[in-house]
Order: sequence, then structure tokens, then C-alpha cells
Amino acid sequence: MSTEQDMGRMVPSLALLRTLPMFTGVPDAQLETIVRMAVCRKVARHTTIVRAGDHMDSIYVIIEGNAKVLNSDADGREVILSWLGPGEFFGEMGMIDGSPRSANVVASEACELLVMAKAEFKQCLADNFDLCLNIMKSLVHRLREADRKIESLALMDVYGRVAKLLLEFSSKENGQRTIVRKLTKLDISKMVGASREMVSRVMKDLEASGYIQIEAGRIILNLD
Repeated sequence: MSTEQDMGRMVPSLALLRTLPMFTGVPDAQLETIVRMAVCRKVARHTTIVRAGDHMDSIYVIIEGNAKVLNSDADGREVILSWLGPGEFFGEMGMIDGSPRSANVVASEACELLVMAKAEFKQCLADNFDLCLNIMKSLVHRLREADRKIESLALMDVYGRVAKLLLEFSSKENGQRTIVRKLTKLDISKMVGASREMVSRVMKDLEASGYIQIEAGRIILNLD
């Protein structure tokens, strides 16, 4: 994985900020301040945007693309803690408590990011309650997700964990639950805490039993 390399920088627009959930309820006067101090940055697929142990000096919002939050051990084995998509952000915890980054964030595809420096963003937090509330809601959501993941790891077997993950990643498309995001068996194994071989067996069993169909890079869930 490469370290962060810019593919280009642009100045964000007021219209862009209005579309991001982080800034819901924030008045235009405050958004105009953020426009002046933020930049848009493009990074290539597989770019390591931040590394575990880094001291965070910026907060990042994903405008386009997806990124995965992961950790690895000394032997190079990885666990994917979460996936982040458009509108989601990272770096806020280190900015709040001053601790180093606890995980790596890697672009799983080419991404466009909104980047705000720590000092300026903390001033925006001090000036706007709605922005603080949006950050807190996101932190609560992540804590609930972590609780659910711990519960599934403790109480479900690999079949249950894989099935639960597929359901969480699916969305309605033409009346069917479909996963359109590229999700490899290796990715799944890193998220459910099982070997790639075990995940392959589970996926084959689910497909043979008619619970899923894999076609044209998509996974279709048959729930009826």
C-alpha cells in the first residue's frame, strides 16, 4: 500500500458542503468559512490515507469512493473494522482527544476527499452546535455498530456472521436485495474473523442452497 499521494486538489463549493450529512443544519455563513479553509483532494486506489499511530492534524470527509478502516499484526494479517462511503468521515476522534490514530484508512477505490485542518475545524466546532451534534451522532452510530459486531463475533458461527454481513451490505435494487459494492471473499474473511477458505465454503453453501446468486460482479440475496 502506498502512502497518501495527491492526484489533485480543488477548492470545495458551498453547494457541495450542503450535500454532506456532517453539515446538516449548519448555516451558510458557517459553511462559507469552511469553504475558505478546506480543500478537496483526490487519492488513488490502495492509497493509505492515514496510518495507525499517526497524530491527526486533519479531518477527512469522503465525497466519492469508498475506504476501509483496518488494522494488521506483525505477521501482516489484517482485520477490516469498517467500510466508509460517500458522506462519511474519519479523523474526528484523534482531533477530539489528541490521541494517535488507532487504525489505518485505505482507499478501496479512487476517492475524492474533503480535508479540513485540525485548528480551523475545532474553531468551527466551537462556533456551531449543529456541527457538534452531527459529530456526536456519528460517534454514537459507530459505537452501536461496534457493539453489534462484538455481539455477532461472540454469539454467531461463521455462517451467521457471513449471512449478517451480506444482509448489511445489501440494498434494494429492482425489488431485490443486492450487493453492488465489490466485496471479495478475502474482504469478507477479514470482517467476520474467519479464514478465506471457510468463507469460500460458506458462500458456496449459500449459493448451492439458493440463498444467494453471484453474477456479473454482484451478489443477489434471495430472502423469500
